[in-house]
Amino acid sequence: MCKGFAALPDSGLERAKEVGTRLGILLLKSESTGSRIERKIRIPGRSHADETIKWGESLDILLDHKRGVAAFRAFLRSEFSEENIDFWVTCEEYKNAKAGSKLPLKAQKIYDEFVKVQAPKEVNLDSRSRERVHRNMARPSPSCFDPAQKRIHGLMETDSFPRFLKSQYYLGLFKQA
Repeated sequence: MCKGFAALPDSGLERAKEVGTRLGILLLKSESTGSRIERKIRIPGRSHADETIKWGESLDILLDHKRGVAAFRAFLRSEFSEENIDFWVTCEEYKNAKAGSKLPLKAQKIYDEFVKVQAPKEVNLDSRSRERVHRNMARPSPSCFDPAQKRIHGLMETDSFPRFLKSQYYLGLFKQA
């Protein structure tokens, strides 16, 4: 059994191994794919190892790099909590969308997918944050999801991110670089 995966049930172990294998492929994909939020600025002469080390400084630094988001997403997928990073990225894209007549439709789609009770990708929000977003839905604005996004960012920062830094996903990136 692979080190770091001993506590997973057989199906979880197989899924974790599959995700780990695919992680390398994801990280090698072209930098031109993905959303504007996930793109990173290339600094000449900077290796992937340097970039990977930098991610360990904070969740915000990791979230500024496409490869960091992809690695963290793969880790969260192995923990069955990928909806957190999906919600955070979706909120960033929403905030940067052009204001217009489609803003309320986009807001409703995000609400229905992530915030509403029993949503397909429901994120773990306290009732206060959920209620604030619900009230904000009456007049959607680029900041209407801020209370929920801050809550999810905080959960990732204090819970998932420290585990990620100790995981085989993060440590394995040094070997690839």
